[in-house]
Amino acid sequence: MGAEEVVVEARFEGRDRPGTELVISGLPDPVIRESRGRLICALKENGLRVPSGVLYLNLVPAARRKVGGMLDLPIALGAAAACGHIDPRWLQDTLFVGELGIDGRLHPVPGGLAAASCARESGIKQLVASLATAREAAWIGEVACLGARSLGQVVAHLSGAGPLLQALELSPEESRPSNEAHPSLDDVRGQAHAKRALAVAALGAHGLLMVGPPGAGKTMLARRLAGLLPPPGRRECIEITLALSASGQWPGGLAQARPFRAPHHTTSYAGLVGGGSPPRPGEVSLAHHGLLFLDELPEFPRESLEALREPLEAGSVCISRAGSRVTFPAEFQLAAAMNPCPCGYRGHSRVPCRCSPPMVARYRRRISGPLLDRIDLRVDLVPPEVVELLGAPSNESARASEDQPPLQEAVQAAIEVVRERQGSTPNSRLSTEQLDRWVPLDSRSKRLLESAARSRVYSARALQSLRRVARSVADLDGEGRVTCEHLAQAIALRGSAIGE
Repeated sequence: MGAEEVVVEARFEGRDRPGTELVISGLPDPVIRESRGRLICALKENGLRVPSGVLYLNLVPAARRKVGGMLDLPIALGAAAACGHIDPRWLQDTLFVGELGIDGRLHPVPGGLAAASCARESGIKQLVASLATAREAAWIGEVACLGARSLGQVVAHLSGAGPLLQALELSPEESRPSNEAHPSLDDVRGQAHAKRALAVAALGAHGLLMVGPPGAGKTMLARRLAGLLPPPGRRECIEITLALSASGQWPGGLAQARPFRAPHHTTSYAGLVGGGSPPRPGEVSLAHHGLLFLDELPEFPRESLEALREPLEAGSVCISRAGSRVTFPAEFQLAAAMNPCPCGYRGHSRVPCRCSPPMVARYRRRISGPLLDRIDLRVDLVPPEVVELLGAPSNESARASEDQPPLQEAVQAAIEVVRERQGSTPNSRLSTEQLDRWVPLDSRSKRLLESAARSRVYSARALQSLRRVARSVADLDGEGRVTCEHLAQAIALRGSAIGE
């Protein structure tokens, strides 16, 4: 997900017969090989004519494949230096990034954050790129990021013959990440148990599985869960942007909102987890620091679902190929939805189910126990009654303001308490030592867990998960100490229709 420094070596050899030959070596991809024409045009448009001869350009390290158009600017400057138009010393201690048009204009390219990180690690103090790319790179800090509109501006800055480029500074508005507007959870009629589960999930970053018949509101609730998540911090915005840039989905600057990804169940293994040649991130990485919603969970290929176990546990996914090994970040929150049976109406109060017990068992076995064990919350949904759908909003919803509903206020306030207590670690990722510190068990709580483990055959992971959820329940209630009642609510939120 990062960048590697590339050095452009340039050498020009003149000859008597007219014509210019451009030779690029160092494993360039087709985009770079096809840049010969536009680079010659860009140089001529800015008074940097290449004389008759052979211009040799080598990209170091030569054994590493180079991709994309972001090397246009350094290649053009190297060519200009080799032809005697600029002093090579002007190019030292500066990282140049940008794609050139045939008229010499600089076009934005993804990877500004990665380039600035690479410059900082290499001790380079200055970066020159297009305005949009430089503005993105400025978030890294410690590297002066200069924005230019054209090759001519860059040359004038280097030679001192024109206005100097100024380092970009972030405005207060740009440095204040926010979340996208999502529908309010308080607009939902009924589903009080589901609302409670969504609030706990958002507060503690817990995985959530909703089970219910068609029309019960599973997809609607998942989209409202995204609105309960807190705005991303600066570090999270940078990591989200890096993931999007690596996949070719650059947002045109720094990402300002947590991603919400909802891939269709026909998505391939590589599309969901990552893969290909060269390896590219999948949906689990595009949902980094955001929400991954898998609707119709049992319809996803079994191997794709099983591949979710590693990123859910480790927060990353490792893609190994014969010639490469890449680790992509995948610290996402999982929300999933499924029907209770193949026809979807098992347990429905008005529509009879047509599925036999063996059919239901086969349907549920599409989700393995190890994957299900990693999902903290499981909610059984029932369709709301007609009276609830057509009735007036609840008092809580009526009092809610349009931009900050009461439930979201409660979740945000609880998240601030969690951050003051344990930093950036969410409740869902508390270690055993942290659980012993912040979720100590009294005698009543221990007896309750022992009874639950005997009746539902909870695994060791599930027992620790219950303690983490109980911590989130207590935080949502504004309680500093986790009690037996909070633990009982965590057991109820884990559900029993699917799983243990």
